[in-house]
Parts: sequence; structure tokens; C-alpha cells
Amino acid sequence: MKNLSKTSTVALVLTGALFSTSIASARPMTAQDLATLKRLGSVAVSSDEKWAAFDVTQTDPDSYKRSTGLYLLNLSKPNAPPLRIADKPDSSEHSPSFSIDGTKLYYLSDSSGSEQLWQTKIAKEGSVGEASQVSDLKADIAGFKLSPNGDRVAIWGDISKDCPTFGCDKEEEGNSNQSLPGPGTGREYDALFVRHWSSWETSGIYSRIFSFDLNGDKLSDNGKPLDGDLIGDSPSKPFGGGEEISWSPSGTGLAFVLRKADRNEPKSTDTDIYGVSVATGAPSPMPGNGKATDTLPAFSPDDRWLAWAAMERPGYESDRKVVKLLRRGDEEPKVITGDWDRSVSSITWTPDSKALIVTASEILDYAAFRVDIADGNVTRLTKNGSVGNITPLQDGSMIFTKKSLHAPNDIYRRAVNGTVTQLTNVNGDALAEIDEVTVERFNFKGAKGDQVWGQIIKPAGAQGKLPMAFLVHGGPQGSFGDSWSTRWNPKVMAAQGYAVVTIDFHGSAGYGQEFMDSINQDWGGKPLEDLKLGHAAALKLDRQIDGTRSCALGASYGGYMMNWIAGQWPDQFDCIINHAGIFDLRSFAFSTEELWFDQWDHGGPWWERVDPEKWNPIQHIDKWKTPTLFIHGEKDFRIPYTQSLMPFTYAQERNIPSKLLIFPDENHWILKGKNSVQWHDTVFDWMGRWTEKGKTE
Repeated sequence: MKNLSKTSTVALVLTGALFSTSIASARPMTAQDLATLKRLGSVAVSSDEKWAAFDVTQTDPDSYKRSTGLYLLNLSKPNAPPLRIADKPDSSEHSPSFSIDGTKLYYLSDSSGSEQLWQTKIAKEGSVGEASQVSDLKADIAGFKLSPNGDRVAIWGDISKDCPTFGCDKEEEGNSNQSLPGPGTGREYDALFVRHWSSWETSGIYSRIFSFDLNGDKLSDNGKPLDGDLIGDSPSKPFGGGEEISWSPSGTGLAFVLRKADRNEPKSTDTDIYGVSVATGAPSPMPGNGKATDTLPAFSPDDRWLAWAAMERPGYESDRKVVKLLRRGDEEPKVITGDWDRSVSSITWTPDSKALIVTASEILDYAAFRVDIADGNVTRLTKNGSVGNITPLQDGSMIFTKKSLHAPNDIYRRAVNGTVTQLTNVNGDALAEIDEVTVERFNFKGAKGDQVWGQIIKPAGAQGKLPMAFLVHGGPQGSFGDSWSTRWNPKVMAAQGYAVVTIDFHGSAGYGQEFMDSINQDWGGKPLEDLKLGHAAALKLDRQIDGTRSCALGASYGGYMMNWIAGQWPDQFDCIINHAGIFDLRSFAFSTEELWFDQWDHGGPWWERVDPEKWNPIQHIDKWKTPTLFIHGEKDFRIPYTQSLMPFTYAQERNIPSKLLIFPDENHWILKGKNSVQWHDTVFDWMGRWTEKGKTE
């Protein structure tokens, strides 16, 4: 990242209207825009609530190289612009956290050649001192969390279980490459996992937490592992982070989530919460752990309560997460959201310890809610959009981030009276150059007569008929709601001249657990019925949509549905785009890594299913005829790339117009800038080819 003056003002905050350029001078959004728009990440607020620090990732428009920098925002001064801080050339700084007195900002940086802990001093007026390196550990730091009194820090990363310190050389006690027995390059395994998400597993290496004494500007000891005799990942893999770790208010211990590594791990959703004293380093399970997922531990500021989120049904990763509360000294927790039919995804305490602020999906939004611990009363706090990074403040207001179908994340403040003020506008100039879209929500009677929701996204002011882009979300327990995505983005699709239609079919999140559960062992049933009924409802509602020119698109489960539609609804669409979709449920059952997902959704292991071929797309390929583009990442171990290679082979053999796009350096998601542009260019070309009037092969 380009080195800027430490006190320079950066135009990340614009006051007034969100868009400062008239729509007449705007232009359609492009794949390059999507890849290069700034990405606001984590946010930290100082204890005196004067400062907010946040990181922003920028992408070079020529090389698509990405780097992340830190910014400091004065919350006490309305319309204050942010300051660029801790900026070193050719490095990234991210994951900010304030010291207890607010005079220092700690963060992670790779400027020394590996991910290490750094800090910089902040004066009262906001001037920033020179950055200094706090840690010099042998392994990369994946994340850190400061203790409440500031004298310790929890640090985690991938460390050999044999290593007593945070990183060991091979000739020391810890063998950093235990899966290679030698003398060749072959790996040896005698239990699953063999690979997970996008990486081959390395035997003996786990995500582990260490506690270090923090003396001002340096770590003052060699660290103490906090996993004791436990063997497993903490935070959990592949996506766990600081939300799975909570310091006690006294700073003498912490609670953490761990997934045990054993032969049952690929079939188990059981994660447990453990408590550990930093003095002993000997963890023990917290009272109230169940046999399913227990996660998101959070100590109350008054040290009376531990709150966490818990599932009930083992093996089901999309079960409802209720909030449990355990009073200090008690052995049994109480459930306080049992009557609220939503699944919590984050937990934060209010400063007075009287309530929790949680997030949950609700009818196309990802909203914040207040949960009073005295009676479990739930109050929704935010409206449209998807919120996160919540910090409740002393006066009852809160800082949070929000993204929507219109724009990526920015920082907002919600006052006690509900008034919301946007504090940053990191993409204001760029978005001002881009055409807006209109978003219309609609509902209809879906399968079983249930209410089902959808959205129509179109270019604002578009004239004439628009071909349809029919997007099917993944999960399948997900939602194409009011949120920004850097991968599947309805705004950039609509910008190509399409009316984008999304349907939250049976199984989608945000409509209660029964609705979500209803897809179980019914992948091709009610969801397809909903999609057909939603398709018809959208055409009836919006006469601008040209139903005679349409393309269906989906990824993951949405890709499965593309294969299912090809055999069950073959006359509807002019083209299909299938990203990482399941083609053969039998081969998928034996090649995916997290077995619990497949086995729960389809009724157990393949050999125990009552009718395993009922919803298998490969059984209906004799009816395929729709031109299809298949896309996959070669490092995708959730749905291996052969699930796209097989149907492409079939389509080619049957002379069905088809194309295959494989990314050797991507996983289930397409993440790299140049690859994103190529993905979109290929997708838009395929859509345009088959939805134009007078289309030809």
C-alpha cells in the first residue's frame, strides 16, 4: 500500500448526500468496479468512546494487488474525516484494537515478513506516533485479543501440538510438518479430515491459543498454551475467529470454543466452550455445553454472566442458535431466546450488563436486536440491510457497520432514539460514478401455501423490456437478502441490463426454524416449486421483465439447483450458469469433507438413505438441453471440481452448448481480483449470448 503521511486526511468520509454526482453523469457498474471498490473490515472503539479505528482493503486497478491500511475516526466531532495511520510501504495493517486507556492502538501487520503484533501511540488530539513491533514470534499470528486490564494478550495461530511455544523449528520439539513421514513427498493419514475447505490437512497442526504478558510495547514472556491436553482447533476451522474467545472482566482467564479433532470430527457439529485460567493453562468445559454447537462466548462487563449461542440437534449445522446465560457459580444455564424463532449469529453485551445486542437474519435483512436478560424481551434495532461489527456505547447508542444491495460496508451510529447516522463513506466517489439500482421486495404463496419472499433488482430508470437473471442462492440455508457481496452481486448483474430476480425458497434463513428445516431430504421438492411460483409472481408483478429471455444462475446449492432445473424445468431458460454445483449426490457424499452437512440434509450416510437417488440430478440428464456454463475452483474441497467436470463432459458428448471455466488457484469462492473480473466477463458474455433476440449457437 502506498505510504501516506501519518497525519494526512483521506477522503473516506463525505458529508451530505451519499451520492455526490447526479445520476445523469453515472454509468453502469462493471466487474472491475466490483473487484476494486474499497472493503471496510473490522472496527474497534476506544474505551472513552472518542475514537474508532477501522481497516480498509484497497485493490490496485492495474495489478489487482490488494493491501489493507488503518484509519482513525474522531467520534466526538461530527463530520470529522478519518486519518490514515500506521502506514508502512508494501505492507498491510489490519485488525485494530485499542489499549484500555485508549493511548495505543494494537494491530496485525506483515511488514516484518510475517504476521506479527504491532502498536502505535495516539495522542489526545489524534496525532499518531511511529509504529513499533510488539511480537517477534516464529509463526504467523492469525488473530489476537487484549485482556480487559491490558496486561495480557491472547494470540492464536496454526501451531504443532508438540510445540510448547508459539512456533518451533523442525529440529526443536515441535515437528511443523508431521503429515510428511518421508523420504518422499507423500502425506499419510489414518483418519479424517484429510482435507478441509481449501487445504490438505497437516497432521498434528492445530489452531491454538497462547497467553502472553504484555508490558507496554513488547511481549514480555514466551507465552503459555491454553489448550492443555485438548486436541483440536481453537478458534474452530475454517472460519472461526475472535468471536469464539472472550476474556473474563478480571483478565485472569478466558472462555474459548474448541472443536475436538478425532475420528468423528468430519461428522460432528459439536463444539464446546472451555474456561481456562492463564495462571494454570489447564482448561475445563464450561457447565451447560450440549452435544451440538456451543459458540460465541461473551462475559458480561459486571462479571456475573457468561452468554453464548447454542444449537440443540447434533450434526445439523443450520440448527437454530439460541442464547444461553450462565450465572457465575451456577451449574445450569438458562435459555433466554427460546420463544424467539430466529438464530443468533453474534453476541455483544451492553455496558450496563442488562442486555445483549445480537444479530440474526430476518426476512431479507441481517439485523441487530436487543435482548433483555431479565425477561428475554427482543427488540429489533436496525431496519434494511445487513449489519455487523457492533459496539454498544455507554449512552445506549451503538456503532456498527452496514452493507446493502446498494453499497458495501460503512460505519454507522444508532442513537438511543433510533436515529441512524452514517459516519463513513469509503466508496462515496466511486459509487457516485455508478448507476443506481432499484430494489423491490415481493411475497407470494409458495409450496404448501406458505409465504415466500423475493426481490427484483433493476437499473434505475431503465427503459423497455429487460431480460431476466434468475439468481438462486447457496447454503441451501442462506438468503439473497439486502446485502453486498464481492462475489455474487445482484447490483453488478443488473447493471448489465437485466432484471435480477431472487427467491428465498423453503430452506432459506430468516423465516423461522421450521421453514429452514423444511428443505431437509427435500432438496429438489419444495425449493423448485417455490422457484417456479416466484418466477411467475415476478413476471406478473413487473411487466418490464421479459420472461422470454432469461438465464438462471446459482452456486453451491444454487449450482445443484441449476443441474436440477436442467432436468426438471428444461424449457424455461435460455441459458444456465452453474458455479460449483453438485451434479452427482453419490460421488459428492464420498468426496466432500464436512460429512455432517451431506448426511443431515439427505438422511444419513449414502448406504443408509431410504431413496438416495430421489433428488440426484445425474438421474435426469436425459432431459438436458439448455446451454450451460460450468465454473469451478480447483482447490474447492467442499464440492470438488469433478462435480463440474462430469456434467461438462456429458454436455459436450451430447452436443449441448457448454463451456467450462476452471480456476486452479481458487476454492469454493472466487476471491482474487483478476479472477473475479474473468469470472464476471465470462458470465456476462454467456448471458448476453443466449438472452439476445435472434440468439444462435
